[in-house]
Amino acid sequence: MRKLQFGWAMLIVVFGAISCGIYSPYGASTAGAETFSVAPFEVIDPLASATAALVLAEGLRDRVQRQTTLALRETGGDCQFAADIVKYEVRPVNVQGDETAATNRLTIAVDLTYSNLKAPDQDFRRTFSRFADYPSASDLFSLEEELLEEISDQISQDVFNASLGNW
Repeated sequence: MRKLQFGWAMLIVVFGAISCGIYSPYGASTAGAETFSVAPFEVIDPLASATAALVLAEGLRDRVQRQTTLALRETGGDCQFAADIVKYEVRPVNVQGDETAATNRLTIAVDLTYSNLKAPDQDFRRTFSRFADYPSASDLFSLEEELLEEISDQISQDVFNASLGNW
């Protein structure tokens, strides 16, 4: 009797997963895709560094590899990501009474295009923007790598949720 109940439970789980679409074991909606590629990010904003482009692109590659079973290809993946860094801005925030900023904010925005060759109805072009704050007494260049990692983690999660986390 127990084997019969277990068999029915497994059957329900399998049919439930099939009826909802094709998903990876990590919850990503891959729509039958097996591979992905991330084109090098282009730097459009004149203040953005080449390092920012590398960190953001690598962050997205890492996120997709960690959270899906898709295989990375240099170019021509079933799921393709391409992005331009369109905003790289530092602004003072948290202005004090003597009109000096206690904190600066680095904001980065990327204009990203996602194409899914297996499910073209999931294609989109969207701007993703995130920021990280740092003390105004600190030099941006001494903290840039740490700030880029933080922003890259946030943007890659947003991109993943919008593309492959599409429930």
